[in-house]
Amino acid sequence: MYPLAKLTFVIQAHNLPSKPHPMLSFHSKKVVFFIIAFLITSITLFVSCQKELTDPSINASLPPDLTTKVNVTVSGFVTDENDKPVANAAVKMANSSTSTDKYGFFEVKNTQVIKEAAFVTIEVPGYFKGIKSFMATERKETFFRIKMIPKINAGNIDAATGGNITTPTGLQILLPANGVVNATTNAAYTGPVNVAVHWLDPTAKDLNRSMPGDLRGLDTAGAMKLLTTYGMAAVALTGSAGESLQVAPGKKAKLTIPLPASIAATAPANIPLWYFDETTGLWKEEGIAVKSGNSYTGEVSHFSYWNCDVPSKFVRFNCTVTNAKGVPIKNALVKISEAGNPQRSGSGYTDSSGYTSGAVPDKTALLLEIFGESNCLSGILAQKFTTNSEDISLGKIILAPASSATITGSVNDCNNIAVTNGLVIMEKDGISFCQPLTNTGSFSFTTVICNSNTAITLIAEDKTAFKASDVFNTTLIPGENADATIMACNVNTQQFFNYSVNGTNYAYTFPADSLIEYAKPQNTPPAMIINAAKANNTQLASLYLDQTGISVNSLQSLVGFSCPQIVASSTFISPINVKITEYGIPQQFVAGNFSGTMRGPAPANITYTVTCNFRVRRTN
Repeated sequence: MYPLAKLTFVIQAHNLPSKPHPMLSFHSKKVVFFIIAFLITSITLFVSCQKELTDPSINASLPPDLTTKVNVTVSGFVTDENDKPVANAAVKMANSSTSTDKYGFFEVKNTQVIKEAAFVTIEVPGYFKGIKSFMATERKETFFRIKMIPKINAGNIDAATGGNITTPTGLQILLPANGVVNATTNAAYTGPVNVAVHWLDPTAKDLNRSMPGDLRGLDTAGAMKLLTTYGMAAVALTGSAGESLQVAPGKKAKLTIPLPASIAATAPANIPLWYFDETTGLWKEEGIAVKSGNSYTGEVSHFSYWNCDVPSKFVRFNCTVTNAKGVPIKNALVKISEAGNPQRSGSGYTDSSGYTSGAVPDKTALLLEIFGESNCLSGILAQKFTTNSEDISLGKIILAPASSATITGSVNDCNNIAVTNGLVIMEKDGISFCQPLTNTGSFSFTTVICNSNTAITLIAEDKTAFKASDVFNTTLIPGENADATIMACNVNTQQFFNYSVNGTNYAYTFPADSLIEYAKPQNTPPAMIINAAKANNTQLASLYLDQTGISVNSLQSLVGFSCPQIVASSTFISPINVKITEYGIPQQFVAGNFSGTMRGPAPANITYTVTCNFRVRRTN
């Protein structure tokens, strides 16, 4: 199954009291839609699949266990800043790796991770890393929806003189004079410093999908804390040659993070600073930020993601959501808010067994609601409960018959034989869901609906034959729906990157190998880049071609080609053209081939005869 088995609830608060609740802080801005009512100051509900309430308390003051490992499966959908699927994103978790498909979907199976601090990392050229953390449970599944943050250059600062950059959002970076080094070699850097930044608004409805980690952090004593955020910043420094830069040892940069006006008046005067540690998947406390007007300012010794947070305690919560027949509701949207104030709320999704759990404020009257997707303006179900200082379980929550629908079906290949190695993607209300096919080629979706007629689309894929179906359109009604029969036969989904050097062949095939295409229209000339990598990013190969006027049967100048078998700094003996044999729209495919010769650097001057053919899904 491909369930939403781990939830990361972000509670955003509204109407901040003069003395903030130890777990929640809120602002008074009205919202049109419940999902915008994610709490402004965010805490994360760390949801586990069937994690029992007898698990060790995460409110302990002692350092957490970061050595015990368990085996898990993780899946999810990755989208760009415009909520469009990101294909061919590199996905890494512990010692496993894969790539997203055309729908932005990925799955990493049966991988050993740190139980209390597992995390999955998404990498896409031109974007900050997307990293989601979770508490893992042995042999259970975890699901995420991850929204990538683009690396947008906000300006340049001269490394020698230092200086500052301020974005339109009010985020400011100030670098000291002679205060930058090469992040790899630690050598002093002189020249322009390119500063890419992004402010993560603590009031944003998509904060939960965009932020790294799960808002758990280690304080200065090494104890695990739940964090309430007042704003985050992503910062990356690069040099004129694209090299990664960092603040020099012994130097400090100044970081100013804006506060939304709705929470600035009641935000703490001083707040701990936390940076995100990509090696552990956790935030770590380092320094203090001071409030001045509508912003926090503090000194930092390096750049990555930074966060202004108040640490706090919490209790665990769980429940299981089913339909009237006892069938688990997968991916049901569960919202928890403070009773009487729906703006103080957080939300997340159930897993394949209908189970959801997380952290909620202790000693608080709360309201649980279940919703459909973003077009549902009212809750399907509402239930009040009150927490004390102990963990709490609401047990089974049953939806009314009119609130859910089930659609089943089967998938056949071009020979009308059942597809047993494949999946079905359902899109409902602009949100994608995924189910694997059974060994008989069947599938079933049971989902929340908020209208008596809900339009959906289904697409089936045959992973063995590299074939996909056309879009299948239908409408869901409450209860059982008619079976759908889908032919996964019409669309070729095969991707590969094959080349030879002096007669020896080398091959990369998706999904076993990572294949990523991306465009750089800002380059001169506009560029298309294709990267290929074996597992764990070994045996990297890439080509770089001129994208000007590209079309089927066009000849595009090859600007660069590299692979492990060719010495770096090798050059083309004569110009090489790439013949384009297929060029679809984004999310479709680009294919082509070329042949030519290259010469290595002196004194060896090795000659390489190279051929290459490829077919890769376009990302943009």
